[in-house]
Amino acid sequence: MDSNRLSGPLADPAGEAGYPSDHPDRVGFFTDTSVCIGCKACEVACKEWNLLPEDGLDLTGMSYDNTGALGATTWRHVAFVEQHGSTVDLGMPGMGEDQVRWLMSSDVCKHCTHAACLDVCPTGALIRTEYGTVLVQDDVCNGCGYCVPACPYGVIDIRPDTGGAAKCTMCQDRLGAGLMPACATACPTESIQYGPLDELRDRAEQRVAELHDQGITEARLYGHDPADGVGGDGAFFLLLDEPEVYGLPPDPVVTTRDLPSMWRHAAGAALTAAAVIVGCFVGGKR
Repeated sequence: MDSNRLSGPLADPAGEAGYPSDHPDRVGFFTDTSVCIGCKACEVACKEWNLLPEDGLDLTGMSYDNTGALGATTWRHVAFVEQHGSTVDLGMPGMGEDQVRWLMSSDVCKHCTHAACLDVCPTGALIRTEYGTVLVQDDVCNGCGYCVPACPYGVIDIRPDTGGAAKCTMCQDRLGAGLMPACATACPTESIQYGPLDELRDRAEQRVAELHDQGITEARLYGHDPADGVGGDGAFFLLLDEPEVYGLPPDPVVTTRDLPSMWRHAAGAALTAAAVIVGCFVGGKR
C-alpha cells in the first residue's frame, strides 16, 4: 500500500481504497482530440443513458457550443475552439491568408488518482469504485457542496432539481455488465477510447509519436503522467495546443495535497498562542 495517500504516484487506487487484490484493472478514457469531429454523439449518448435533463435551448453565442461547460447535468461537453490565422493547410480554396481551424475536444470528469472531491466529502457519498473510478452515491449525498470548490478542474456541481452533487460515473452500471461507457460506444471516430488505463497510456504515447512523425509537433498528452499534481488522471487527453486553449488548467494540483502541513502549522500556531496566553497569566501574577 502506498504511504502517500493525498498526492504523488499511486499504482492501485482501488487497492488503496480497500478492494481485494483480485479487483478489476483500473479503467479510463483516452480522448484523442485530433480525430474529434464535434458531432456531440457523446453528449447525447451520455444524457440518454444517464437520464440527464436537457440544459435549455438558448444559444450561448460561443460558436457551435450550446452547452458551454461541464456541469451537474452535462457530464460530457464538446468544446469548439475556433482559431484564426492558423498555419495549418486545410486544403480549402478561397480561404486566403486568414485560415481557420477548429480544435474540438470532448471533456469529462478526470477520475483523478488523488480526487480532492472524495477527500473532502463528509458523508462518504463520493467513493472509489473497484475500477478505480470516482462515483457519487446519490442516496448518501447531502448536497453540502464541499466537493465543488475542491475539484481542480471545476467538474463536479450541484443539481438544482435534486440538490445533490453529480458528475460522470463512467457508466458504472454498464461496466458491471461488461459494456463500454455510453459516450465511448457512441463516438463514431474513436476519439473517445475506453479500456485498461495502462493500455490506454501506451496507445496514447504511440499516437503522439505517430503525429510527430507526420509533422504535427504540437501534439501533446495531458493528464497521463502519474507524477503530475493529481497523480495522473483516469481520463486523459491528446491535445493539439496548450491546455488553456481548451479551457483546461495548465498544471492542476489536488487541492487537499497540503492538508497535513496545514494542520501541522495550525497546531503549531495554536500551541504558540496557548503558550503566550499562559505566559501572560503567569507573568501577571508576579
